[in-house]
Amino acid sequence: MTDETADDRPRRFATPGRASRPLRMREAGLGRVVCRERPYRYEGPGMIQVGDTLPDAQLFEYLDDARAGCTPGPNAFGVREQTAGKRVVIFGLPGAFTPTCSAQHVPGYVAHAEPLRSAGIDEIWCVAVNDAFVMGAWGRDLHTAGKVRMMADGSAAFTHALGLTQDLSARGMGIRSRRYAMVVDDGVVKTLFVEAPGKFEVSDAASVLAGLTR
Repeated sequence: MTDETADDRPRRFATPGRASRPLRMREAGLGRVVCRERPYRYEGPGMIQVGDTLPDAQLFEYLDDARAGCTPGPNAFGVREQTAGKRVVIFGLPGAFTPTCSAQHVPGYVAHAEPLRSAGIDEIWCVAVNDAFVMGAWGRDLHTAGKVRMMADGSAAFTHALGLTQDLSARGMGIRSRRYAMVVDDGVVKTLFVEAPGKFEVSDAASVLAGLTR
């Protein structure tokens, strides 16, 4: 990654409506440095904060086989229902099969799945604005079964409700998720790590684990 300005240093909590950033930046860890004709801005509602309850949205997960109440293929799951009574790490990223996401972000959580469980985490979710078929194929490619749930937010409804969208239309990708990680306890956000644009420094599995074991 290239160095960015001091204004883009990684921070644990981000606030919507900040002043415009410099126009030259690397977006979402997806490739070359690009120049923008307009300043970076947040999309959607105000960003979720520590102490907030997760939005009552649906995510879709592709299941390879039948299980109680589910069938093979895409299945819808309510976020609040699925996080009730659990400690869950949820990490979001710009998209399936993209370089940083495939080479570092998801594999890091796969590798740290057992240490995270030993630290009291019940489940790990990967959320991206992709459909369940794509997320399922990506999960098989990265061997996430039994370690990371690959949750599809195809319409970006959940990501919009979190206030964590970014517009990558200039890259041909449309509205996508920002890169972040959070620890959720019984549906309430306890810790939130949001990356500055183009960075991958605070939402990785090792950073989340370090915060849990301090």
